[in-house]
Amino acid sequence: VPSSYLPNCHRTYSCIHCRAHLANHDELISKSFQGSQGRAYLFNSVVNVGCGPAEERVLLTGLHAVADIYCENCKTTLGWKYEHAFESSQKYKEGKFIIELAHMIKDNGWE
Repeated sequence: VPSSYLPNCHRTYSCIHCRAHLANHDELISKSFQGSQGRAYLFNSVVNVGCGPAEERVLLTGLHAVADIYCENCKTTLGWKYEHAFESSQKYKEGKFIIELAHMIKDNGWE
C-alpha cells in the first residue's frame, strides 16, 4: 500500500530532534504559515509540548499574544501557541499551535 494511502490517524508528525510524537495529520489546519525560521504548519492540537509564558508579538498578521512551545522530551523550541489575537479576522488562531517545518518530521513513512 503506498504510504499516501495510510489512514490519517497513522499519519503523524514528530520532533525531528528526538522523534517524540507531536501531532496527528487530522489536527492540521493550514500549511501556509510562516515561522521565525521559515515555513510552518498550524495545528488544532499538539501533544508532548510544553508552553512558555505568553508575550505580545507583532507577527505578519498583526499583534498577537503568543507563547513559545517546546518539545517536552528534548526541550527544543518548536514554534508557538496563539493565546490571543487582537484583530477579529485573526481570532480563529486562538488556542492553536504553530510548529515550524525545520523542527518536524513526518512519521510512519508517508510523504
